Amino acid sequence: MNLVLTDTRAILFLVFFLFFIPYDKSVNAAIRVKDIAYVKGVRDNQLYGYGLVVGLQGSGDSQIFRVSRQLAVNIFEKLGVLISGSDFLSKNIAAVMITVNIPAFARPGDKLDVVVSSIGDAKSLEGGVLLQTALQGADNEVYAVAQGPLSIGGYNVEGQSQSLRKNISTTAYISNGAIVEKEIQFSIMQGKSLSVVLRDPDFTTANRMVEAINAHYPNAARAIDAAVVTIVPPGEFQSESAVIQFVANIEELYVKPDSIARVIINERTGTIVAGENVRISTVAVAHGNLSITITEKPEVSQPGVFSSGQTAIVPRTEIQAEEAEKKLNIIQEGATIADVARALNILGVTPRDLISIFQAIKRAGALHAELIIM
Repeated sequence: MNLVLTDTRAILFLVFFLFFIPYDKSVNAAIRVKDIAYVKGVRDNQLYGYGLVVGLQGSGDSQIFRVSRQLAVNIFEKLGVLISGSDFLSKNIAAVMITVNIPAFARPGDKLDVVVSSIGDAKSLEGGVLLQTALQGADNEVYAVAQGPLSIGGYNVEGQSQSLRKNISTTAYISNGAIVEKEIQFSIMQGKSLSVVLRDPDFTTANRMVEAINAHYPNAARAIDAAVVTIVPPGEFQSESAVIQFVANIEELYVKPDSIARVIINERTGTIVAGENVRISTVAVAHGNLSITITEKPEVSQPGVFSSGQTAIVPRTEIQAEEAEKKLNIIQEGATIADVARALNILGVTPRDLISIFQAIKRAGALHAELIIM
């Protein structure tokens, strides 16, 4: 039996693919405003409600959980059927919570996807049907209703001594299961101005956006802070219909976003991602590779002649250790992450070795970037 402990030579392809791709600085790196920012007020809203799922095959809430029985009684009363909770003993129903995101500009009649989650002790929602449920917002106003058959994308089968489960059977999904009944009112214009919000707040990016907007519409934009740019449309765009065209024009402007120099490291996967602004001061790096080989060679031990001993197998273990000699590599000041990756690749390091080396360079004060370890 041979057991070999050695460092792998498989360098993560994606990391070095990104590091070694030649970057042409002549290429315009500007991004459209609509890809890095959004108009204030144009956003999703969350709706929720609670309701009853029926049609389960004995996998619903037990008699201990009384909420589902009370919901069933309330529904029957609306239908003109009088029944008490104590008389309702079905296990084919389950009380659930319904959640949905309603996007901006959703109009009555639009359909939304619904997530249904059990709130009782039901074992599975497989095969269930959600009865019509009102969905309300944070203001307690009803904006949509949900109803339809559930899809769990899995199963949960239990026997006396064994169970088999795929995915979570107490959370289900209804495609286009909700219908918008009421429009959420909001206005793009706030008085005579509108605001554009950066998804990644940055003072430099906000200033560049102001410059790009003012180049087309002089003195129209000003930055409030690192995230918000306020824009006053010119007179010809102040009407309700013309402001849509103005917003479309703003979204098509190009801005080169800026960001803080960061190195992101995922220790679990060995992934390293770094921005182009990361710089490293002069630093020396040496990397040694340790290989340990453990070999088991069992031997048979025979007892002496005329002795009372027994034949036995005696373990024999042989351990060999090798440490490859690596040269000291000097990384010059002003080097980028790509330069570091090339230098460390010469040393034959793995992605996990890179993680340790970048951490050591940061502690030495030579890595001029924010180091984020996930």
